[in-house]
Amino acid sequence: MQEKLHLTQHPGLNPPSFNTIIQNISDEGLFLKETYCYPRGGGQPGDRGSITSKSGVSKMNEVLSGEYILHPVENISLFNEGEEVTCQIDSNWRNRNSKMHTAQHVFSALANELYGAETVGNQISESYTRIDLWFPDRDKFNPQEIVEEVNASLRSGSDVLIHEWSREKILSHENMRHTKFMDRIPPSITNLRVVEIKGIDLCPCAGTHVGNTKQVDEISIENVKSKGSGKLRITYI
Repeated sequence: MQEKLHLTQHPGLNPPSFNTIIQNISDEGLFLKETYCYPRGGGQPGDRGSITSKSGVSKMNEVLSGEYILHPVENISLFNEGEEVTCQIDSNWRNRNSKMHTAQHVFSALANELYGAETVGNQISESYTRIDLWFPDRDKFNPQEIVEEVNASLRSGSDVLIHEWSREKILSHENMRHTKFMDRIPPSITNLRVVEIKGIDLCPCAGTHVGNTKQVDEISIENVKSKGSGKLRITYI
C-alpha cells in the first residue's frame, strides 16, 4: 500500500525532500513506497521536481493520479526496483498551486453565497485560474463585487484547516459545499478529507493549501465568457 503523505502535510507549502523505496517501475515512471507528491486532479496540476538514485538525477515530470501515484521520470535507466531514492519536489511550483487552489475555494464559496452559483468546473494553469459557474440567474453576477469580496476575504487572515470527517458528518453539515460528487466515491471509503477556511468555506478536497489566507495574493478577473444557458467561465490571475 502506497502512503500518500501529501494528504497529511499541511500547510501544503515548501514540501520536504524525502527518501523512499522504488516499489515498481513501468515504462512511464516510478511507483514509490510513500510520496509527498501531489498527483494531478481536482483542477490542480501535479507536482514536479527531481528524483535521485545512486546512478544519478532525473527530472520528474508532472505526477499523475491513480490507485498508485505515478512519478514520471525522463531517464528511467537510472533506477532499479527496491533501491532507495531521494525525491525533491519543486517548491515554487507547489507553493504557487497551493495558493491558487486556496483562492479558488474562496472564489467558489463567495460565488455561491452572493449569487447561488455552483462551481461545475475549475482548472489551475501556469498563469491563471479558470472557474466554470452555473447560476440560477447569471445576470446577477458582478465581477467587480466578487473581486472585492474575494480580496477582502484573503486579507482577513482566515486560517485554513484540514479535517478527516465521516460521510455522515459531511453530508449532514449545514455549511458543507460541493458534495454532489460523493456518490461516485466507493462506499468502502468511510472518511474523507475536508478543507475548512474559517468563516469562508467548508468542502471535501484532497488538494494542497496554504495555512492562512494572507499567504495568497489578491486576484483580478481577466475574462468572463458565456458557456451556455446559466453558465459563465471566469478567468482570473
